[in-house]
Amino acid sequence: MTNTVCIDGFTLTAQQVVGVARDGAVRVTLADSARSALIESRAFIDANWMHDDAPMMYSFNTGVGLLKDTRVRVQDNALFQTQLIRAHAAGMGEPFSEEVSRATMLMRANAFASNFSAPRVEVVDRLLAFINAGIHPVMPQKGSVGASGDLAPLAYLAAAIAGFKEADVFYQGRRMPAPDAIRAAGIGAVDFVLEAKDASALINGCTVSLAVAVLAAQDARSLLVDACIGLGLTLEAMRAEMAAFDPRIHQARPHPGQIRTAAIVRRLLTGSTRTTHAARSVQLAEELRRTDIAYTPRIQDVYSLRCAPQVHGPVFDALDYIDGIIGREINSATDNPLIFAKDGGGFEIISGGNFHGQYLAQAMDLLAMAVADLGSICERRIARLIDPTLSWGLPRNLMSGVRGVNTGYTVVQCSMSALVMENRTLCMPGSVDSIPAKGNSEDHVSNSTWCARKAATVVANTQYIVGVEMLLAAQGLTMTAEALSGFVLGQGTQAAFDEVRRQIPACLDGDRWFHDDIEIARSFIVTGSVRAAVEGAIGALC
Repeated sequence: MTNTVCIDGFTLTAQQVVGVARDGAVRVTLADSARSALIESRAFIDANWMHDDAPMMYSFNTGVGLLKDTRVRVQDNALFQTQLIRAHAAGMGEPFSEEVSRATMLMRANAFASNFSAPRVEVVDRLLAFINAGIHPVMPQKGSVGASGDLAPLAYLAAAIAGFKEADVFYQGRRMPAPDAIRAAGIGAVDFVLEAKDASALINGCTVSLAVAVLAAQDARSLLVDACIGLGLTLEAMRAEMAAFDPRIHQARPHPGQIRTAAIVRRLLTGSTRTTHAARSVQLAEELRRTDIAYTPRIQDVYSLRCAPQVHGPVFDALDYIDGIIGREINSATDNPLIFAKDGGGFEIISGGNFHGQYLAQAMDLLAMAVADLGSICERRIARLIDPTLSWGLPRNLMSGVRGVNTGYTVVQCSMSALVMENRTLCMPGSVDSIPAKGNSEDHVSNSTWCARKAATVVANTQYIVGVEMLLAAQGLTMTAEALSGFVLGQGTQAAFDEVRRQIPACLDGDRWFHDDIEIARSFIVTGSVRAAVEGAIGALC
């Protein structure tokens, strides 16, 4: 990620959005071409439309919603901008994170840079000044229905930009009134006067939904690669059959994600002898405790192992689709009305519905469903790891110390089950749940903000599940290392195991404060530390 991102309205990438959102050192500038275009269109507006005989143009010189037929006179325009923001600041609940705030300001500015929205260039400069100074408007998470955009949360952003005393921001680790942060950062006048279209451009568009979606999708893609690493460790711990990952199987049903998953697993386990018939012929202590039957070949494994490419694979394919939606949305103009250059000179205004968030809503419902099912299959493997009747002899509960006095990892697995159930509830699609709003002027809404929020929660929950699968698989590998001392892990899984062990020592002396282990296990996913160790050993996984 470079230290500067230049926006022009057409070429911003999701990777750049994530970089700006999560790295306060990255500065954002406006392309000269975009600046010139914004100045040109605004000069036309001021010269031709800023008088009371101009045609009625929605939100330029009319009220909004059902007041679209009411003219706003030029002398009232400044007050109209202020009152528009106050009327829409009706959000509730905990605020969005600073990274969502940064991503929202960036993508709102980028939408304006395309010169379809017609705010003044000074509005874009103010947004970029906030980003570069690290001033993050406090936007409540609840209140948007994702039609006419994210009106409620964006009104708080607009209020902060304008320097309202009622608006709060996060600045240098503290929450404070926007005017105080603006003065402390020295980025210009506290009272930033908004003119015609400025306020409606700021609050109109599903940019908050999009900000949450960009970050959730990025986290989901990293999570999916980590889930494949966790799968690889579990395959080693259970001495699994590898026939199910044969490339011929997957070419016979050639879904790209399925093929990709199997290929990742094969790379991870390159050189492994733990997943061989010879390793499976060794009977572990727990197996001997319950049976005296001689070893017989397994032939094939259970679904959570054997069908992993067919379950992880659709998540890869869903993310490819979702990334396409997000990539187009990042470089879209999503407010109303929009302004377009006319052949022969001048501009015209056209009212439309690009603010409607249905694309994002459906994409985020898909993300929630895909990641929830990924978490579900990971949890089933976790459940097998603690049960010797299902893990082919791993120690019961992966328990150490005095048997009975110590319990092992059963409640850790139970907690992961709780997250799976929560995820399933959050998969209830929000994109089909429309309720009329604003006196029926919005008679169909997308619910995109809630869809994005719940998808992000599913991703966060599943980070715990995937991290815990790595943790418990590594515990199983350590506890059987002596009995299987003649067998080695694959090149990728060995690197993953070593990194897990570097951060979390094996639990070999009885139960301990497992809360800390769980949090560190999630950090494997959030920081990408295990993934980085693996890719350092065998190269990029996808």
